[in-house]
Formats: sequence, C-alpha cells, structure tokens
Amino acid sequence: MSGTDDGETDDVEVAEGVGFARRMWRDDAASRALGMEATVVERDHAVVRMPVRADMVNGHGICHGGLVFSLADSCFALACNSQGALTVAAGADVTFTASARLGDVLVAEGRVRASFGRSGLTDVTVTREADGLVVAEFRGRSRTLVPR
Repeated sequence: MSGTDDGETDDVEVAEGVGFARRMWRDDAASRALGMEATVVERDHAVVRMPVRADMVNGHGICHGGLVFSLADSCFALACNSQGALTVAAGADVTFTASARLGDVLVAEGRVRASFGRSGLTDVTVTREADGLVVAEFRGRSRTLVPR
C-alpha cells in the first residue's frame, strides 16, 4: 500500500480500490439474482441489503441459512476487494443468532479487521433492517491473488 508523507492512504489509491470493488459488484450475477443491493462501498467497509422473497424461505417458513450466508459472503467480497486487488475467500464461519422471515429486509455490514501479507480477516454482521436484530455473525478469511 502506498501512502502520503503523514502515513495516510493516498486518496487516489482509495478511489481506485473502491472502483475495483464496484466493478466486481457490477459483474456479480449471483448477488443480483438474489436481489442484493450494495448501499455502501468504501475502503475496507461495505453494506449490502437483501429482501427475503418467497423463493428464499425454507420448509420452516424462515429464510434459508445458505442465503443469509450468501448475503454475508457478498458483503465480505465487497469489503475485502475495496483494497483494489483481486481477493477471494479462503474460508468463512457463520453463527446464526435469529431467523428472518418472508418480507424482512436483511442488511449486511462488513469491515476488514486485519490485512497481513496476502491474507485478511473481515467481519460481517447481518441484521433485520426493521428492528436491528442480529441474524448472523460471519468472519471471512481472504487471500489476495497474485496475477500470473
């Protein structure tokens, strides 16, 4: 990472990183198919919304956990790619804390917590938009790829 004399990240570098993440999102057909909308894309930070549709509800009448995971994973991808380099998931863990139902809007907020070498950690909290109830906590482990 380059910086200015005072140790701050260069504004141009930040803009390029955010632009890289936005281009990735533009081409993300899977997230679009699930109705996701990126509302915040900043360096090391992203917010993504997803309405729970009828085709997302499982046999218990609640949002399928895999779709909650997908929302968190998409937010994770935006946050860690906002550094401007092709970054992919190396692994992730999720803890489900509450359920979401048909008609709920889920909001995922992700923040890069640590970057070390080509690896990183990003935390994502998924909440219900209506009341802020935490639905899931996700920790993603990322790896930045080196161009061949």
